[in-house]
Formats: sequence, structure tokens, C-alpha cells
Amino acid sequence: MKLPFTKMHGAGNDYVYIDCFANKVDDPAALAIRLSDRHFGIGGDGIILITPSDKADARMRMFNADGSESEMCGNGVRCVAKYVHDRGIAKKDTLRIETGRGVLDIKLTVENGAVTRATVDMGVPVLDGRAIPTTLDMPRVINHPVTVGGKTYRFTSVSMGNPHAVIYVDDVAKFPVSEVGPLIENHPLFPRRVNVEFVEKISMAEVRQRTWERGSGETLACGTGASAVCVAGVLSGMTGNDIAVHLSGGDLAIRWPGEGASVAMTGNAVIVFDGVIDI
Repeated sequence: MKLPFTKMHGAGNDYVYIDCFANKVDDPAALAIRLSDRHFGIGGDGIILITPSDKADARMRMFNADGSESEMCGNGVRCVAKYVHDRGIAKKDTLRIETGRGVLDIKLTVENGAVTRATVDMGVPVLDGRAIPTTLDMPRVINHPVTVGGKTYRFTSVSMGNPHAVIYVDDVAKFPVSEVGPLIENHPLFPRRVNVEFVEKISMAEVRQRTWERGSGETLACGTGASAVCVAGVLSGMTGNDIAVHLSGGDLAIRWPGEGASVAMTGNAVIVFDGVIDI
């Protein structure tokens, strides 16, 4: 069976996208493991299925490189919106995409008939400790200690549809993300594992971020993670409501007005290439 696909990225967070309006995928978990392999597959942080929806213009299903399914991907949903617009599934300036986080509104920037950037309403962050989820029965998890590898770190936890732990460090470029990341990802504090953001503050309006994503390892960018970083920065007093987030694969602009408000994320969406693979 030959399966058409499109390789896309948002700020370097790359996935293999499959149009399930036209194609059928029987075992997406196994397919994600195979296609994500950067040596023996197509290569990517996972796969994303673009499927019909009875409540939105399209539905996004995201599978990590290890086959696990995640609720949401901020960079991925921008690319889904670009695909839906540019390939004629729905030609609108604002699209509604169904995700595991719910239905999200995405405002498109279109140049010469193609989407170049998108602003995503990421929804209201979940801040209650149990709901994130963590094992902490706390209304807010701010600067809470976690000890791994003999060292104690302070994290602020936020869910953007998927759980995040935000940790500030002095020099993010030199920080051992690949060592500390998986230890925190699988810590008993996080019953569904967790994405870990390691953040270096530049100013109240600017940070550098590296992310260890559950199920995928370190990625070049994480949109839900950057959103969580903005929220955590406001809650902990580290940053303001509008920040520029510098990730390994590019930049995102994030805004969170405060308690009860949605997070807005703006970034690029890029088609790398189309192809067909024999599965």
C-alpha cells in the first residue's frame, strides 16, 4: 500500500502529516514509530493525522515518535491549519481545528495564496495540580521542588491540554537536557508523564527555551511548551504577559493576559516536501 504524506514543521518541530480525508490509517501508533525514525523512516518528532470533524473544519490527531498519542501540539496545529487552507479543504482566514484539547480557533496570515504564519487560540491554561495532572493537591503548582539525579529543581506546572513542568536555569545552552529531561518526564509526581521546559530568562519579555517532550525526547520547538512557559513566567513573576520565546528551531510570540484568559501563540508553518511511502 502506498501512502501519500507531507513533511511540515513549525519552528523546527517537524511531523509527518497524513491527509485522512483521502487516506486511511489503521494503526497510527505503529506507523508513527516507523515513519518518525530519522534513519530508516521519513524522520520527524511524530506523525499527525488530518481527519474529518463533525464540529470543526478538520481534526488533528498527534502521535509521538514512540507511538503514544498526545492531546495537543501547538506547532502541529498551525501546520494542520496551513494544510487545510493551502490544499483547499477549507479556504478561510480563520479555521477551527478539533484537537484533544478541544476545538481551537486559528487566524491565518496568507501571502500569495499560501499560509505563512498563524495565531492559535490555545485555550485557557489548566493550573490545578490534580487536573494538570500531577499528584499534588494544590490549586497552583509554582516553584515546587523535584529531586532527580541527586539534584533538586524548582518547577511550575501548567497544562495546555498536555502537562508541562517549567524549570528556569542559568544557561540553557549548556544544560544537560537529555540527562535531566527523561528523569523528570517519568517522575512519580506526573502520573501521565510530563513535557519539561528548561528556560533561560533574558528579560521580562524574552526567554530561551529547550524542551524535553514526553514520547519524543528533545525537540527543536514545542508550542504548548512555549505557551506554558509564558503562563509559568507570569505566575512566578519571572516574565510579563507578552514574551518572545527563542527555541532551537525558531521563535514564537506568546501572550497570556492572566487568570481565566486564553493563551495566544503566533508562529510559522512550513511545508518541507510531499512524498509517497510504501507501507
